[in-house]
Amino acid sequence: KAINNDAQTELFSYFYNITKTGNWEDGKNIVHINRNYGDVAKKYNTTTKRVKSEITLAKAKLLVERQNRVRPGLDDKILTSWNAIMLKGYVDAYRVFGEKRFLDVAIKNADFLMDNATKNGHRLNRNYKSGKSVINAFLDDYALMSEAFTALYQATFEEKWLIEAKAYTDYALKHFYDKESGVFNYTSDIDPPLIARKKEISDNVIPASNSIMAKNLYVLGSYFFEDQYLKKSALMMKNVSNQVLTSEQPYFFSNWLSLYLMLSKSPYEVAIVGKDCERLRKEVESYYLPNAILLGGAEEGELILLDGKLVKGETIIYVCQDKICKS
Repeated sequence: KAINNDAQTELFSYFYNITKTGNWEDGKNIVHINRNYGDVAKKYNTTTKRVKSEITLAKAKLLVERQNRVRPGLDDKILTSWNAIMLKGYVDAYRVFGEKRFLDVAIKNADFLMDNATKNGHRLNRNYKSGKSVINAFLDDYALMSEAFTALYQATFEEKWLIEAKAYTDYALKHFYDKESGVFNYTSDIDPPLIARKKEISDNVIPASNSIMAKNLYVLGSYFFEDQYLKKSALMMKNVSNQVLTSEQPYFFSNWLSLYLMLSKSPYEVAIVGKDCERLRKEVESYYLPNAILLGGAEEGELILLDGKLVKGETIIYVCQDKICKS
């Protein structure tokens, strides 16, 4: 009825497999294409040009009719945790492929999250929509932001990202950490109290917020010489180790097992210091090094791990393990 042209309706119906009796349950039709314009032109003894034209006109008429229907609901909110996952994905893509457009998107996204999701004292909000950032964040927001900003430091050697990662972790330690269990609650202590505060342990489609935080504590503890971070990370691993190691479904603890490897054999700390650090960083990252933590810069910066490593007029790569280095 909307098309109101018998010839046009017939062409359109044949192309999209629409029948009077329906091609689906209860006499309904689901439009789908399993033939091309040439097939339709051959059947109706016409040209493909005319077929394309008639179908385009019919679709335009149907679009006008569709405007009268209630539109589906639109979920256009911006979630902090999901954006942090994408941020790290773009950083990983840049580190693997070296394409600057990936890094540009990651930095733009990081700046957006800093400006719109981060409040005083590095408290995060959960979501953003229509210029408003609301709902106090959960543990996965802090864990994934810290992880993403740490990765951004490794890709740029800009210390501000590492400092921000530590600040999010410090806030989580203050407001989410449960000293009795040695792991983090999912909700903050500034939220209205619940009957019970849950703790995410098992990795799923997204790793558990506790497993991400445990890895963050280990990596940041290594960067900043924070013994308390390292002790908490090891304690978290110990507290879930029986569950992890006896599980018949170890893929639900894959992130924990990654940390288990780090604790079993310390990763290498690869420091690249000097004016040619960016070229050498890219060269190092052309290899798959899952057991390496990168750091460096044109200058020594503020990290204790880089102290005394700058040699004037040279760019040097230091390969260290447990703070013992070769150059």
